[in-house]
Amino acid sequence: MKRIVIFASGSGTNAQNIIQYFHEHPSAKVVLVLSNKKDAKVLERAKKLNVNNIHFNKEELNDPDGVLSLLRKEKPNLIVLAGFLLKFPKCILDEFPNKVINIHPALLPKYGGKGMYGRYVHEAVIKNQESESGISIHYVNEFYDEGAIIFQKSIPVVMEDTPDSLAEKIHQLEYRHFPKVVEEVLFSEDRSDQ
Repeated sequence: MKRIVIFASGSGTNAQNIIQYFHEHPSAKVVLVLSNKKDAKVLERAKKLNVNNIHFNKEELNDPDGVLSLLRKEKPNLIVLAGFLLKFPKCILDEFPNKVINIHPALLPKYGGKGMYGRYVHEAVIKNQESESGISIHYVNEFYDEGAIIFQKSIPVVMEDTPDSLAEKIHQLEYRHFPKVVEEVLFSEDRSDQ
């Protein structure tokens, strides 16, 4: 059974979607949800879906005896960042090379980097009168939003779009594609071993 660990900082709709996608999957499941915010709604969602969930602080994230030691025990095949806002530490990336992926609500390399998340991204896209936006799913490295891109999907941005309407269209793309890409990445390592 392939093991998925999810990191999230907010409401957790993408995390919930991934948990539900793998709920009755024959070969993979979400075993743990981690959040850096004690009151993050994602922890509540995980609990309701019977998935172990843990809150940690920034020091524990960067301490090799903190979150990393927890991950060593869980032995995840894939770590998924689903709206996780802290910079991911090098000690975890070194321990799990090419096993950490993230979703970003724009077409990278545009509108990535520190401070570019959620509404800030959609406001910038509209302000710059972009004709399209979308999602990027990428491997995580030590730099914000600079890891190798795995998957992108675009949608048109229309004159009537507001940050809220664009956010809703982006969420629909995330819900439709993120779990499937997680599954493809999880099982691509099997195909490359043959």
